[in-house]
Amino acid sequence: MLNIDSLQNGIVIDHIKAGNSMLIYDLLELGRLDCCVAIIKNARSAKYGKKDIIKIDGEIDVNLDILGFLDSNITVAIIREGQLVEKRKPVLPKELRNVIKCKNPRCITSAEEGIDHIFLLGENQRYRCAYCEQEFHPKHARHG
Repeated sequence: MLNIDSLQNGIVIDHIKAGNSMLIYDLLELGRLDCCVAIIKNARSAKYGKKDIIKIDGEIDVNLDILGFLDSNITVAIIREGQLVEKRKPVLPKELRNVIKCKNPRCITSAEEGIDHIFLLGENQRYRCAYCEQEFHPKHARHG
């Protein structure tokens, strides 16, 4: 079994759906960090069979909206001095800003530069563009 050292101070993003860790790495822009980031893919999980884990050696603000949007099973553990001090469970956010892009070619976000891509969560638990009301379809997703 692979052994990754435990963190003294940092964040563990756990219970990521197997194969999604690189997407989270990109969306959270973890490549810009000046600290150690470990990605564990296809770790054994009693509950899910396989899962991914991301360990960040350092304290950063993690965008829980992005995590909640991607996977409601994810947990975020905050580690200080080698001890778990807080565990967060992201929820589906009511608004997404600059996470996904509108696919409607007539939307103002397609025609104008510099406009935030804003999607609002509807009663049917689906996201719609705040400008043109185009519904977001995950299979056609292009992350921004």
